[in-house]
Amino acid sequence: MSLIVIVIIRTIIAFIFLLIITTILTKRVLSPNTYFDYIAIAILGTLSGNLAFNIKVRSIYFITSMVTTTIVIYLSSYISIKSTILRKYLAGKPTILIKEGKILESNMYRLRYSYDYLLQQLRQQHVFDINKVQSAILESNGLLSVQLKSKDSPLTPKDMNIYTVEENLVKVIILEGKLLNENLKSVHKDENWLNKELSKRKVDNIEDVSFGAVSSKGKLYLDFYEDNI
Repeated sequence: MSLIVIVIIRTIIAFIFLLIITTILTKRVLSPNTYFDYIAIAILGTLSGNLAFNIKVRSIYFITSMVTTTIVIYLSSYISIKSTILRKYLAGKPTILIKEGKILESNMYRLRYSYDYLLQQLRQQHVFDINKVQSAILESNGLLSVQLKSKDSPLTPKDMNIYTVEENLVKVIILEGKLLNENLKSVHKDENWLNKELSKRKVDNIEDVSFGAVSSKGKLYLDFYEDNI
C-alpha cells in the first residue's frame, strides 16, 4: 500500500475519532472556558495530527492516547462540578482589574496585564472611555467582563437628568446548597431575612437551592437543582 493511501486512511480515522470525541465533550471543545480546556484541545489536536501523518508509529497508540485524554477531560469536568476546591485549580478564578472605577494595580502586576492590553480589551467591549467603567473582571477564559457606571449605561439616565445609584456586583450567598455566611453578612442581611425570603418562595430546604445571589438593590435570585421548565 502506498504512503499516500496510508496517510489518507489515517487522516480519515483521525477525523472520525476527533468527531466522536467532540460529540462526547459537547460544547466544551468548541468553546474553551479555561486554560485546562486549551491544554486539552492542544493535546487532542497534536495527537490527531500525528495519527494522520506520523506513519512511523502505529495508529493504535495514538488512538489509545486520544481515548485516554478524553476520559481524563471528562472525569476532570465531572469532578470539578462536584468539588469547589478542584474547580479553582482546573478552571482558575476571575480576577478583578477595576473596582469602583479604580484600577487594581496589584492584580494587574500579578497577572502581567498591561494597561495597553486593558484598554484594548475595553475597546473590544465597546468602551472607549475608562472613566465610564465601574468594574472590570478578567474571567477564567481570558475574556474581560465590564460593568459600566449607572449614569453611563445604554440609554443613559445621565442624558435624561435622572438620579442614579451605583450598582455593585451581585453577591453569591448560596452555592450548591450551602449558605455562605460571610457573603450574607457583607450585604447586611442575616439568616432570618433569608429564611423569610425562602419561605416566600416556598423553599423548605436550602439544600434544594443550587445558586443564590443578592443584587446591590437587595433583590434575591435563586436557582434550583430541579427547575420546572
